Amino acid sequence: MKTPRIPIALVQAVMNSLRSHLQRARDHLGNDFAEPAIIYQQRGMAAGTAWLERNEIRLNPVLLLENQQAFIDEVVPHELAHLLVWKTYGRVAPHGKEWKWMMETVLGVPARRTHQFETASVRPKSVPYRCRCQQHMLTIRRHNRVLRGESQYRCVHCGDILLPDNPTD
Repeated sequence: MKTPRIPIALVQAVMNSLRSHLQRARDHLGNDFAEPAIIYQQRGMAAGTAWLERNEIRLNPVLLLENQQAFIDEVVPHELAHLLVWKTYGRVAPHGKEWKWMMETVLGVPARRTHQFETASVRPKSVPYRCRCQQHMLTIRRHNRVLRGESQYRCVHCGDILLPDNPTD
């Protein structure tokens, strides 16, 4: 899928949010944190990810376009908090007490672990498969592996090999 074009005004709003929250952290913690790079290449249903060692935030351009203000208010500080926690405490639980403190006390944003955005536009396509006890939805990637004979998948409940579900009309 082609990465959608982000309007310059939206890029500027993202950067304003990032810089505002970053300055808040600098003031509160007395540390001159470097500004992270923002990359608009996150795919799938994740709104964003923080690349700790690279000091980089990757944002999902589709979800950003669909949820502009909520994305700027929630996702940008969420990912920034991960980078700030990494720089301050090192490797800790991703959404642990340090991250929660960074979000709420330092950045002044409610600490929510996951976004509430509609994800239908970024949800991977899936193919129905069946075992003896239920229907399963395999991603296109897994389905193609089955078709090429590279993989078999089993149900974790009944142990059957999953087979393509061909509903009768």
